Amino acid sequence: MIRKLIVALTALTALSAAAAASEPAHPKLRAEAVIAGDIVRIGDLVENAGIVAQVPIFRAPDLGFSGTVSAEAVAEAVRPHALIGLDTGGVQEVVVTRASRLIDVQAVENCLAAALSAQFALGPANDLRLTYDHALRTLHVEPNAKGGPRVLHASYDSLTGRFDATLDIPGRAPLRLTGRAQPTVEVVTVAHALARGEIIKHADVVTERRPRAEAGRDLLVDREQAVGLAARNALQPGQVLRTADTMKPELVQRNETVTLIYEVPGVTLTVRGKALEAGAEGDTIGVLNEQSKRTIQGVVIAPGRLIIPNGAPKLAANLPPAAAAPAGGLTP
Repeated sequence: MIRKLIVALTALTALSAAAAASEPAHPKLRAEAVIAGDIVRIGDLVENAGIVAQVPIFRAPDLGFSGTVSAEAVAEAVRPHALIGLDTGGVQEVVVTRASRLIDVQAVENCLAAALSAQFALGPANDLRLTYDHALRTLHVEPNAKGGPRVLHASYDSLTGRFDATLDIPGRAPLRLTGRAQPTVEVVTVAHALARGEIIKHADVVTERRPRAEAGRDLLVDREQAVGLAARNALQPGQVLRTADTMKPELVQRNETVTLIYEVPGVTLTVRGKALEAGAEGDTIGVLNEQSKRTIQGVVIAPGRLIIPNGAPKLAANLPPAAAAPAGGLTP
């Protein structure tokens, strides 16, 4: 008797499971939905929507953006489509996100710069500085859109630097961009104020890009070209350095006591003098011989030292070969 009862209960359980399996699953509201395209369908928001899953009910958010829709609004939208027994599962609102692929600002700018550079001979595309009338932002396109931006049309005014361009963007409407395109050059600029004659160090100069039209000519384009030179005149912060702004450091200062050297084969003569002007290495300056009070020309060779060229007046002229000049008594 007990065995028959167990068999009957087992059979009843199996029948109940089979019946449950044959019943369609109840529609259930989703808490989140990610969609592709500009239409939200019932199946995007409701699990087990059955034959009405593809029925459109809402417009989607913009590409790459999210929005919410209340459970009540979803229930109201699906009611005409005989979706019976919608289970909200306690969800108050559904977050709907529009899927997208990103095209970043740099990709758009690279495309535009390359087109302007090639079409209007503006130099290397990487040297173009682009500014826009309206801020350029990351673009969202349909996830299945292939390819990148492409310039359809562009115009450029060489006098003002203004451009007007239309770009084809895959998966969305063409994009119009207007603004200015400026060819730039790399220049060396002054980091902080420098006095005349001050030796330029690495910390005193920086490398920047400036518009080519404003930079002019005779430019220093490498910091190493400036380091070790001296400021020819006072230099201001941000000033573009030109060759004419620099000079070799002055090794001799005006009114400085210096050593004058005259050399011929087998003989080297020296005497003290006073520099009548400042000079850098290789400069020829006037020097007063303090013994004879005569002015001669000397070439600066080191700090405080000058050499007298062979053609200049001699420090000890017309001395007989056997004569010996007394110490400190060399005269021109």
